[in-house]
Amino acid sequence: MAAKSQPSVPKAKSGDSVTNDRTASQGQWGRAWEVDWFSLGSIIFLLLCAPFIVYYFIMACDQYSCALTGPVVDIATGRARLSDIWAKTPPITRKAAQLYTLWVTFQVLLYTSLPDFCHKFLPGYVGGIQEGAVTPAGVVNKYQINGLQAWLLTHLLWFANAHLLSWFSPTIIFDNWIPLLWCANILGYAVSTFAMVKGYFFPTSARDCKFTGNFFYNYMMGVEFNPRIGKWFDFKLFFNGRPGIVAWTLINLSFAAKQRELHGHVTNAMVLVNVLQAIYVIDFFWNETWYLKTIDICHDHFGWYLGWGDCVWLPYLYTLQGLYLVYHPVQLSTLHAVGVLLLGLVGYYIFRVANHQKDLFRRTDGRCLIWGKKPKVIECSYTSADGQRHHSKLLVSGFWGVARHFNYVGDLMGSLAYCLACGGGHLLPYFYIIYMAILLTHRCLRDEHRCASKYGRDWERYTAAVPYRLLPGIF
Repeated sequence: MAAKSQPSVPKAKSGDSVTNDRTASQGQWGRAWEVDWFSLGSIIFLLLCAPFIVYYFIMACDQYSCALTGPVVDIATGRARLSDIWAKTPPITRKAAQLYTLWVTFQVLLYTSLPDFCHKFLPGYVGGIQEGAVTPAGVVNKYQINGLQAWLLTHLLWFANAHLLSWFSPTIIFDNWIPLLWCANILGYAVSTFAMVKGYFFPTSARDCKFTGNFFYNYMMGVEFNPRIGKWFDFKLFFNGRPGIVAWTLINLSFAAKQRELHGHVTNAMVLVNVLQAIYVIDFFWNETWYLKTIDICHDHFGWYLGWGDCVWLPYLYTLQGLYLVYHPVQLSTLHAVGVLLLGLVGYYIFRVANHQKDLFRRTDGRCLIWGKKPKVIECSYTSADGQRHHSKLLVSGFWGVARHFNYVGDLMGSLAYCLACGGGHLLPYFYIIYMAILLTHRCLRDEHRCASKYGRDWERYTAAVPYRLLPGIF
């Protein structure tokens, strides 16, 4: 599953103001004010290497049938030079630029110009105008939640074209995959640069800006907390969900269409990848309101990490399994296929139930049942930068009493299922589970550092009650 974050604490309730020194020590819980040398080195490494990593994976599929060692071996043995590999790489094309511009424009229009109507007829779905969590400066933003609607309309148009209209080939994404990569990079760098300039000169909320004095850190991790254009166009919400995640399932469908074109059929492995990843994507948009309470929205500032990452890293590396299966049409045995399906569904169950427990707990202020019992809680408080004291509760029942981030276990099980659907022929499709394990472990540590700064001694009480971060008895 994608790297979507752990929910934050229940929505805060404003209380009495406190002294400025208390505010300074506890109120700012977003990203760092100061940068150590290790963090700076890591950031420079990612800025330099992440674009190359994406290119390397996609190039390896295009020129070496997904063999990751192929380019290295050819260069080491003299059979190829870097210039030879680059010369074989398709450049940006006018068609790709037009397609990508049309795609992003369409998603912007769906986001800004079509208020949500799904919440009016879908029982249980929460859409329309919703409030986010309290920012470090004490601001509560409002959002237009219409991601499910955008996903449905986009895919309705896709299937209408495939079966009725024939405006374009269903393989159009695969056929322009590398030229579209250059377009995605242009948008990723453009929006990241614009967001940084905006944070310096015309921020949406100056109180929620953070400046470290280090250009590279500010560029990557972001200056503004919630950059916006106008009242409703929120950079974080749009780029986290659209265009990357809406495109995720379309990309997989295009890969399936290409597999059928090349090999005459769609394998059960491709079906599994499409189905399991579509479950996650639909879940994301069904619970988009819940997403307003996650790390990406509640804690991360908007910089290259989110801007470029959502435009390039997510759509290109989260879909490696489908791309691999175009080149290697794996047909799984029935037992293997059933095992992958069960692993993915159990992982999704843990992921969804854990997040539902936290969301239910937050919405009801703890007046609910978790696993049939009244939830155990730890009362806590924190202070925002505006000097207001807020009170909250930390859940220690259900999956949240098993480990502090047990929802990530479900994430990892789902991620492993995607990879296992590709068999064992190559390492490339397993990059995803390796990456997710590193990412989610880092998120555990990063989130807990922020929570420790935010809650102080209350967080120590919580970690004593729930001693393990991810896996009981291990970590």
